Amino acid sequence: MSGSLRCSISLSPLHSNEFPRIPVTKPRIHVPVPKPMTVALSKVVSPLRVAAPGVMIEAAGLEVDRVTEAELKENGFRSTRKTKIVCTIGPRTCEFEEIEALTVGGMNVARVNMCHGTREWHRDVIRRVRQLNEEKGFAVAVMMDTEGSEIHMDDLNDVESTKAEDGQIWTFTVRAFDQPSRPERTITVNYDGFAEDVKVGDELLVDGGMVTFVVIEKIGPDVICRCTDPGLLLPRANLTFWRNGSLVRERNAMLPTISSKDWLDIDFGIEEGVDFIAVSFVKSAEVIKTLKSYIIDRSPGSQIGIIAKIESIDSLKNLEEIIQVSDGTMVARGDLGAQIPLEQVPLVQHEVIQLCRQLNKPVIVASQLLESMIEYPIPTRAEVADVSEAVGQQADALMLSSESAMGQYPEKALAVLRSVSLRIEKCRREETHWDVTDLRIVSSSKLDEISEEICNTTSRMANKLKADAIFVYTKTGQTASLLSRNRPDCPIFAFAPSTSIQRCLNLKWGLIPFRLDFSDDMESNLNRTFSLLKARAMMKSGDLIIVVSDAMQSIQAIKVP
Repeated sequence: MSGSLRCSISLSPLHSNEFPRIPVTKPRIHVPVPKPMTVALSKVVSPLRVAAPGVMIEAAGLEVDRVTEAELKENGFRSTRKTKIVCTIGPRTCEFEEIEALTVGGMNVARVNMCHGTREWHRDVIRRVRQLNEEKGFAVAVMMDTEGSEIHMDDLNDVESTKAEDGQIWTFTVRAFDQPSRPERTITVNYDGFAEDVKVGDELLVDGGMVTFVVIEKIGPDVICRCTDPGLLLPRANLTFWRNGSLVRERNAMLPTISSKDWLDIDFGIEEGVDFIAVSFVKSAEVIKTLKSYIIDRSPGSQIGIIAKIESIDSLKNLEEIIQVSDGTMVARGDLGAQIPLEQVPLVQHEVIQLCRQLNKPVIVASQLLESMIEYPIPTRAEVADVSEAVGQQADALMLSSESAMGQYPEKALAVLRSVSLRIEKCRREETHWDVTDLRIVSSSKLDEISEEICNTTSRMANKLKADAIFVYTKTGQTASLLSRNRPDCPIFAFAPSTSIQRCLNLKWGLIPFRLDFSDDMESNLNRTFSLLKARAMMKSGDLIIVVSDAMQSIQAIKVP
């Protein structure tokens, strides 16, 4: 196969005078809460076939997330949000109507955390998300987060939270209690060697320092502590302890990344067909390889993506190797901040985001983005600045944890992420025009390298011609991912033949995934796609589209007829 690049201009000639340069004005910084969108919740199908209510059109239909469709119609191509949002589902947001409200508000991925709740509870949540997708035309992916083997507290007798006040005496113990018999201010720890490993004078950090205790006495299995930094104790919070200014981690380093409980949870995730499994406290690439082999053996043909959570010193030692073998990465700043100096966390975040982009892996920035909104209806200005920085670094996704799982204002927290993302993305486009990052070659074969160069050229071409959108017809999602990696100004319409690929692409920056059956006849695909999109008022005559596909090693620049 020739490595030459064919660029065809179709349907309408492109002259340079048709695309005048638009002057750029420096925008004022303002973060509005977006007005609610009107989203049609009934299934919309193409005019080529008529279906019964709730039935997917497989042969002739074009399926796209309802919220994305509403944004495109309301705001136009360039105003669609490119940064994706992951929401953790918890007691505050587990019912069908609550999940629907998050979806309408802009949730792209629903996360279930196996640290909390039973498998039956999580099964109900996953099936509600699937029901919502099927009945109301959404494309929300499901991510399951493993608990991991690190040291953590118990579930606090099923209460949502409890406050530790300055100077209070608390007991951390390895003893288990029935709910009525648990002494006041007593917390069970999951690690049997806890009382043996800590020493009087050690500092005990909860959730990376959200609450701090100092050990004042040890009595058998009980560790008596005094609260020195008060705060909110949450169920299953991570515990670390420091001695003479250094993290005590020898025991943690010996614990397996995937515990026996995690393997049972992974079986559960495979059975329920989750789209992503996020592995906690990954120490090496071998863990990811082992898990991938296990999933292939248990479920041949499965498209479950493995997300490596970077949240420990061990992760940082093997960072590039871990990212290379994973399908995506999460920067879990809360636990990470408990193991490295706080001032290093922003540097690590930036490094991971840049490395993931170079290696063509999606990256999620997580933990404490809007922590104050667990209790308050608006965020702090520092939190808005933190979110803005992650968006400006062009992370693929932002994640809400306790804010959406158990906070008082989950929908408002989601609205803040959405509005800040839109505003910062707009600022970045106006100030820099387009991204010119020099990306390394990640392909392992010459044929793949040609496809990679085509995607790089496509993005540059779309920016230079100020294209309205890039179309990519992809059977695996790889070509769409390579386009996303380039961070073009315009949105990327990714047409995939299966709903599972459509959902997985919903985690990638700038991608608008569609489910569409297509052939190798590109002219037929384009004519049909234009007809379907125009019929749904998602596109109009004269729009400039740059087109690529898995099957064609070429680029087409086309004006919609």
